[in-house]
Amino acid sequence: MSENKDAVGIASVGIYLPKNYFTAEDIAKESGLPLDVVRNKLGIEKKYISGPDDHPNEMALKAAKDCFSHTDIKPDEVDVVLCTTEEWREYLLWTSGIHLAYEIGARNAWAMDMHMRCCTSIAAVKIAKDLMNSDKDINTVLIAGGYAIDKFINFKNPKTTFLFNIGAGAGAMLLRRGFDRNHILGSQLFSDGSMSKDVIVPASGTIQHPTDKAVREGKFYFDLVNPESMKKKLNESSMDIWVWCSEQALKKSGNKPDGSPYTKADIDFVNMVLVKPSAHYGLLDRLGLSHDKSVYTGNIGHIGEQDTIISIKEGIKQDKLKDGDLMLMLGAGIGYVWGATCVKWGPC
Repeated sequence: MSENKDAVGIASVGIYLPKNYFTAEDIAKESGLPLDVVRNKLGIEKKYISGPDDHPNEMALKAAKDCFSHTDIKPDEVDVVLCTTEEWREYLLWTSGIHLAYEIGARNAWAMDMHMRCCTSIAAVKIAKDLMNSDKDINTVLIAGGYAIDKFINFKNPKTTFLFNIGAGAGAMLLRRGFDRNHILGSQLFSDGSMSKDVIVPASGTIQHPTDKAVREGKFYFDLVNPESMKKKLNESSMDIWVWCSEQALKKSGNKPDGSPYTKADIDFVNMVLVKPSAHYGLLDRLGLSHDKSVYTGNIGHIGEQDTIISIKEGIKQDKLKDGDLMLMLGAGIGYVWGATCVKWGPC
C-alpha cells in the first residue's frame, strides 16, 4: 500500500483488438487517395476493424478480463464500474455498465455509462478519483469500454478524411485507492459546444431516423456538415486549449518531492489520442518536448477514448513509459472536448 492511503493509482490495464484490420493500401483503394497521403499525411499504416462478432460491450468485457489477468485484485472487490462503451453498441437505450459489471463478476459494484467522445477515458479517470475522494466506501473503480465506430466511416466522403483512422477495439483500466504505483495527479477538462453539431451522423436519432432511404443516401455515416466553421475554430484554438489543459493538469498535480511545482519540462511521456502526424508532433513541439517522448499508434488505429489505455500498453512495450516517469494523458473529441491528466508512473 502507498504511504498516502488516499492516493489513487492505476492498478492494471487491459486491451482487446479484433483480428480483422484494414491496411493503408486498403484505405487508399477504397477512398481513392494516394497511398503516400494515407500513410504520411493521415498517419495510417494499419487499423483494426470490428468483425461480425466484435460487439462493443463484449469487446469491453474481453479487455476487462485482460485487465484482471494482470493483477491480484478480484472483480468482486470493484465498487464502481464506469462504462465507456460508445453509444453505438449492442442495443439502444441500454445500460452497458451494469451488463459489464455483472458479466465480469463485479457483483458488488454499481455502474453507469458515460460518454465524452474520445476524451471519455480522461474524464472517467478524473471522476473515479473524485468519487474515491468524496466517498470513503469506494476503493476500487473499473473503467472499461468497447468501440466499433469504424462502421460509420465513409471512405468516399472527402470531407471526413480526418476520421479515416477510426478503428475498433476495447480498453480497461483498474483504479485503486492506496495503490502504491502509478498515482493519478491533476486533471483538467474543457469543452466548446459551439461545434457540437459540426460532425454528426445525420440520420441516427429523433430528428431523422436511419430509414432504408436515408441509409442508401449515405446519411448513416459520419459527415462533416459544417466544415468551414469547424476547421476555422479548431485551427484557431485546439492546440492552445490542449496546452492550457496540460498546464492546468500540471498545476493541479501538486509539488515534486523537492517542493517545486510540476512544469512541462517534467513530462517524460505524452499519451495522446491518435491524430494526424502533423498535429501529434506539432503538439509535442508546443509542449517543448522531443518527439521520442510519445508513441504513435498509426499501426493500430484510432480506437476513440480507448487510445488512452492502448498507449499505456504501447508505451511500456516500446520502453518509452518507465518507472519514475511523469505521464501526460491527453484526450480530445468531436463536439468539441479536450482533457489532460497527469500520472506519476511507477512506485510512489
